[in-house]
Amino acid sequence: MTVRTVAMLTAGGLAPCLSSAVGGLIERYTEVAPDVRIIAYRNGYAGLLTGDSVEVTDEVRAQAHLLHRFGGSPIGNSRVKLTNVEDCAKRGLVREGQDPLHVAAEQLERDGVDVLHTIGGDDTNGTAADLAAYLHENDYELTVVGLPKTIDNDIIPIRQSLGAWTAAEQGAVFARNIIAEHTSNPRMLIVHEVMGRHCGWLAAATAREHHEWVKAQEWSGWLENDARRWDVHGVYVPERPFDIAAEAKRLRAVMDEYDCVNLFLSEGAGVHEVVEAMEAAGEEVTRDPFGHVQIDKINPGQWFAKQFAAQLGAEKVLVQKSGYFSRSAASNEADLTLIKRCTDHAVDAALRGESGVVGQDEERGDELRAVEFDRIKGGKAFDTSTAWFTELLADLGQA
Repeated sequence: MTVRTVAMLTAGGLAPCLSSAVGGLIERYTEVAPDVRIIAYRNGYAGLLTGDSVEVTDEVRAQAHLLHRFGGSPIGNSRVKLTNVEDCAKRGLVREGQDPLHVAAEQLERDGVDVLHTIGGDDTNGTAADLAAYLHENDYELTVVGLPKTIDNDIIPIRQSLGAWTAAEQGAVFARNIIAEHTSNPRMLIVHEVMGRHCGWLAAATAREHHEWVKAQEWSGWLENDARRWDVHGVYVPERPFDIAAEAKRLRAVMDEYDCVNLFLSEGAGVHEVVEAMEAAGEEVTRDPFGHVQIDKINPGQWFAKQFAAQLGAEKVLVQKSGYFSRSAASNEADLTLIKRCTDHAVDAALRGESGVVGQDEERGDELRAVEFDRIKGGKAFDTSTAWFTELLADLGQA
């Protein structure tokens, strides 16, 4: 297959890898196939549907290395599902009666695109799979190569999503300042709500990062400047049910001794219970175009804080969310290394005409490869038997 024009887009929520992944793709094409034309669709699939694209000029190619220094996406994002016809029409991305898959296919054909790179999570790459299948069925062959972006690290069967390590690191940076707030009031309950709809990996990894930071500091031990007051006292993830009454009893002892309790909560923990309670009360539960509950609208952190506050005898309660802070950061060194490996492989796979989502395939011995689209799924559960997590809980005294 001769590749003449390559297109790319980023979609879904932000992650600390989008800017670097875009830069990495441009750098690799410039290195191995400099004559290939590159365009970028602005604002994800919305730009594809409306034909809003920009050319990657020689000037952009020369400055692509600078994109590794930034968070966000240089080409914009959106949440658009091409098979959700009603939503696409409602947002003015297609006209009534149009099939968004057909509109996208026609746009790609007009633009002469041979390869489409999608950088996103399971929804983004699932949409890419729908598009690739539609194009194949209609005799327009297109190589689609995705890159796995989720801060939750929850894509099956990808070992490590791009940006997740950075998100955990940045969530811990956020936690340092938030937990300092325990000195502002006696009997303080702090709930640090971490992103993670179905998977608790990010909450667990963020808690570990903060716990390791606490262990590495020199503390005076005088009054509030004490490691035990600054540490994590509880970590709650969707994959690990817990007894609220039992935990309240344990944490009451922590509150009585240290005058504060610091909890790390995955936003997906307890969502089922919160949604049930809202629906039973006749309240509307808002969902996005993919059918997911909009977690920011139901505030699981507030719900958990309410369950614990009275039982702990908390005088003041603070609930803070690190998601937007951590997901918009620039990639750290670990992620930059992984992004470089994945973008290089993605370009090489594209030039071979090999479609899929590039990542370490857990079901193939962690081999870095283009994983078949029909094997890509979201909602990978965090393995709570992982050694570093069980060691963390043991350190915290959480059964």
